[in-house]
Amino acid sequence: MSGHSKWATIKHKKAATDARRGKLFSKLLKEITVAARVGGGDPKGNPRLRTAILEARSNSVPNDNIDRAVKKGTGEIAAEVYEEVIYEGYGPGGVAVLVEAATDNRNRTTGEIRHTFARNGGNLGEAGCVAWMFHRRGYFALDKSAMDEEKFMELALELGADDVAIEEDVYEIYTPMEDFIATQEELERRTVPTVAKELAMVPQTNVDVPPDKVNQVLRLMEALEDHDDVQKVWANLNVDEKILAAQSR
Repeated sequence: MSGHSKWATIKHKKAATDARRGKLFSKLLKEITVAARVGGGDPKGNPRLRTAILEARSNSVPNDNIDRAVKKGTGEIAAEVYEEVIYEGYGPGGVAVLVEAATDNRNRTTGEIRHTFARNGGNLGEAGCVAWMFHRRGYFALDKSAMDEEKFMELALELGADDVAIEEDVYEIYTPMEDFIATQEELERRTVPTVAKELAMVPQTNVDVPPDKVNQVLRLMEALEDHDDVQKVWANLNVDEKILAAQSR
């Protein structure tokens, strides 16, 4: 299983709690505001905004909240101005970590992210130190109970997927970034149940995490994701399945 898949699975399981769902709502709405500010408030002409709105709706964010977030981005409602920042660094065991953030105070956020890395056995690096290892792609995890492997492979071919994986709990489809929305709409049209879907920074290679470093790596990832200014965290970790299962309960 790829590093992205492992972390996506852990996040999905943890997102069920009310506290994490509330934080997820906040992050999704912030992305809508940033997307509307950068590309305008019309989802038809702003693919990033359209994707953000679809993701928010798929996570049951109320439409009124979504509308307010769009208006904040377009300036119709007064709001903080967020700056997008990418942080790059290394976690325990040499794992590459890429952090996407949106902040109204870059200096504060940078200091806090640096401290989070250091406190959890990692270190914040220079711009460009790990970004080259990741490529933006569409990612979909499908419930395996919905179809057998043969049907899944047929579906993937019909969707034009450029990569697939068959994991223990899910089928995975990867698409070019520009095909993400069309693929999502087609899956919805076919009423195919998805466990997760996102525009992901997928690692090109993965690092095997030593058993004695797994706890530390997962703590770093969780601490970064829990930061209010952090939108997404990506890593190229590769963890033994049994160890991961024990940690993600």
